[in-house]
Amino acid sequence: MSAVEGEDAHLLATAKPPKARPRRLRTILPAVLTTQYTIIAIIVSVTVAGTLRYLVTPQIVAKFEAIEAALKRLPSP
Repeated sequence: MSAVEGEDAHLLATAKPPKARPRRLRTILPAVLTTQYTIIAIIVSVTVAGTLRYLVTPQIVAKFEAIEAALKRLPSP
């Protein structure tokens, strides 16, 4: 029995202690990914808002003004 215990003690002595690095990566990686996602979402939102404001809105306003002008030209009932 003591021979087996001696072998186990040798194995335990040569085993490396677990590293704390993966735990640190498990906390840093989600923070980095969340930050990246947030930055990309902000950039996409600003791009879409700019496109709507400067390209789409004037076309919509022009269509409504054309409809208004056409309705004014119609004879009143």
